[in-house]
Amino acid sequence: MKYYSKSINDVLNELKTTKDGLSTGDFNKRKEIHGLNQLTEKKSKSIYKMIYEQVTEFLNLLLIVAAVISMFASHSLSDGLFIIAIVILNVSLSVFQERKASNAVNALKQISAPHAKVIRNNEVISVDSKMLTIGDIVLFEAGDYIPADIRIIESINLKIDESALTGESLSVDKIADTELKENSPLGDRINMAYMSTIVTYGRGTGVVTNIGMGTEIGNIANLLNEVEDELTPLQKKIDKLGKLLGIISVVVVIIIFIVGLLYGMDVLDIFLVSVSLAVAAIPEGLPTVITVVLALGMRKMAGKNAIVKSLSAVETLGSTTVISSDKTGTLTQNKMVVTRIFDNTKIIEVTGNGYKFEGEIKGDNQNIDLITQIGFLCNDSKINKDNLIGDPTELALITLGHKNKLEEKYNSLHPRIDEYPFDSDRKLMSVYVKYDDSNYLYTKGAPDQLLKKCTHALIGGEKIKIDEKFKKTLLLANQGMARSALRVLGFAYKELNKYDNLQEEEENLILAGLVGIIDPPREEVKEAIKICHKAGIRVVMITGDHKITATAIGKELGIIKDESGALSGDELDKLSREELLEKIKVTNVFARVSPNHKVDIVKALQEVNEITSMTGDGVNDAPALKQANIGVAMGITGTDVSKEAADMVLMDDNFTTIVEAVEEGRVIFANIRKFVGYLVSCNVGEVLLIFIAMLLGFGSPLFPIQILWINLVTDSFPAFALGLEQKEEGVMDKDPIDPNQAIVDRKMGIAIAFQSIFLAVAVLTSFLIGSKIVGGEFMGETFAFITIITGELLRTYSARSESKTIFKMNIFSNKLVNLSVAFGFVLLVLVVFVPGVNDLFSIAKGLTFNNIVVALSLGLIPLFGGELAKLFK
Repeated sequence: MKYYSKSINDVLNELKTTKDGLSTGDFNKRKEIHGLNQLTEKKSKSIYKMIYEQVTEFLNLLLIVAAVISMFASHSLSDGLFIIAIVILNVSLSVFQERKASNAVNALKQISAPHAKVIRNNEVISVDSKMLTIGDIVLFEAGDYIPADIRIIESINLKIDESALTGESLSVDKIADTELKENSPLGDRINMAYMSTIVTYGRGTGVVTNIGMGTEIGNIANLLNEVEDELTPLQKKIDKLGKLLGIISVVVVIIIFIVGLLYGMDVLDIFLVSVSLAVAAIPEGLPTVITVVLALGMRKMAGKNAIVKSLSAVETLGSTTVISSDKTGTLTQNKMVVTRIFDNTKIIEVTGNGYKFEGEIKGDNQNIDLITQIGFLCNDSKINKDNLIGDPTELALITLGHKNKLEEKYNSLHPRIDEYPFDSDRKLMSVYVKYDDSNYLYTKGAPDQLLKKCTHALIGGEKIKIDEKFKKTLLLANQGMARSALRVLGFAYKELNKYDNLQEEEENLILAGLVGIIDPPREEVKEAIKICHKAGIRVVMITGDHKITATAIGKELGIIKDESGALSGDELDKLSREELLEKIKVTNVFARVSPNHKVDIVKALQEVNEITSMTGDGVNDAPALKQANIGVAMGITGTDVSKEAADMVLMDDNFTTIVEAVEEGRVIFANIRKFVGYLVSCNVGEVLLIFIAMLLGFGSPLFPIQILWINLVTDSFPAFALGLEQKEEGVMDKDPIDPNQAIVDRKMGIAIAFQSIFLAVAVLTSFLIGSKIVGGEFMGETFAFITIITGELLRTYSARSESKTIFKMNIFSNKLVNLSVAFGFVLLVLVVFVPGVNDLFSIAKGLTFNNIVVALSLGLIPLFGGELAKLFK
């Protein structure tokens, strides 16, 4: 029900209650109907289900099948257990990450009011907030959390901080005795108080209209519960790659069986060769390498003030096509500052940032002096170095005073004798101060209300009677600043040496002028948005602020060019789904939006195939953060709820950190491509090698344990090193990674084909030299083993870039690659020459120096193939 559009009496009658509250009997009956005033959350996934889901991922199933076949075929547990250990490691890491997943609804519960003051049986009592029901009469004052959704029936100077719900940084003035339009946005409902918001000033009484999951906070909890986790682009690509490799291995095994039977080979021999092929086709080390590289990426991002909570989020950042950002504190400084002064004749610029006293007022006259004096003395805030006390708007006026050479001692020189505090009805604040030998009334407030109290204006040092012409001039100045997203305040004064009642003295004032105050954009954000646009990334601003403010900030930051690129929440409500999906493609500023709007915007972006990053800090942002592909919460100003719902937390609340994280995500994905191409080309090369050797009647040039060693040990260390490669130039000059594009695209496919063919030819040649020319037991397999490992290790240097040749890069600049290659050769020496170990790997006895040189030299051929592939773009 839209209780904000009804009168107080109508609401009380509809809810069948009175200002005396419910009786105990009424409460118990209503509690049976409506339940407790608490939030509920959906049942979490059990650890057994998590393990089952991870084990049944296609690549893990493929590894398990390979392990079982390997154990049965070789009559040895060692090969199979080696692969099973890899599966257990992968599953354990994934389940650990999922167990750490957010519980945003639980965090929502933590910000609920623990107790509430309620009228029952015509008496004020304190109850557990869970024990509230619809129709209860609740009392609240400054410092109290609102315990349920409430229609205010009495308000005295009441202000409520609704930033958690609406995103607006300023407290909202609440007025009980008012009726609003039926479709008033959440932020405009000045006669309502919502669960989990906090009273900052004054006091009030209200009737409970909604409890628990029926409240606005409950709506957010519902939205959070409804969001389903989806596979990330990388998970989809790796799953697709696993299926492709699985299909290839099955097809090749079937062909080998047919060919073997046609050649009249023994069925058991064909089966053993097929096992070798199955093992060769699967990159057993790939899941582990991906997991470790993503984990190291998380650590690197943490050093750049971006705490990434899940491994998959690291890569998804690189695929981001839209960054949807909250305005306050992320795109702006979250510090109010005076940027314009109107001295009743002209607009004067004020420079400086935030609450720093450095800056300049680009003008000097009596009006400016009076405006800064009034702003300084008609003020309840203080700035003591980094200690800020008071309202952001008043802090901006203190800062302005310091820019005009006023100091803190100015207050003691001109002491406050009396005051008439601000209230939401008159929208003014007045103080009575001693100034030299006279006393003055200083007043500040909303320009339209202040003008009604003024009879004269100070212009050029003279007090001029206000006429219609001046009113039009003042209105134009006011509108001009408002259109630039400035919050406008007026300042007036009069000499007053004697009075009876200060509240009756706000009349016959002299207008000194106006100031324009804004939460200005962060300077570094403009450049960051340019980088985003260059990188093919849209920046969308989603805010609870008014459309005029959001549009002005959007234009200044370069997010939109004109008003046509902005929509309000009201305008969104009038669109059909089809119209929304069309508008979402061209609209980059959304203003005055509710939590539901934010989720709809993110969903619509996803429906038009955008990979969306969403930033926010309030409770109202949590559902959209969870719905987005990457939810980004603020570490400084963010609520616990938003941090729980997000995938990443910015420790500096800075938009540029998101852009840096996106860049790092692209670097990580580029590196994943490098080592996937590196590992898969080895697997395809091994399959091709065994396939050709089989067709030619030579049998398998490698034993299954040798293939496992190459896939799990030799290739893994260089793959780790490739995963930590430094970024290449121009990573942010390209369009975002296409989420639908396979990880093995045309470019990588060509590279894999070249490298696989060159690898197969080199190793088969080495095998034939060893078995046919040199001769001896296991000599051919030993030659092939040495050549393939050498080829793989040297090919690491080529794999460092998909486009640059080794002659155009500093070939030895990646120290980890150098170490991994050196370590690979050390392991090769151990396997070939250490007694006992060489027997385990079936290494031939009696290798000569010349044999080793030949086998090593043939390992250069795959490196040549990798470089040749780069010529084909």
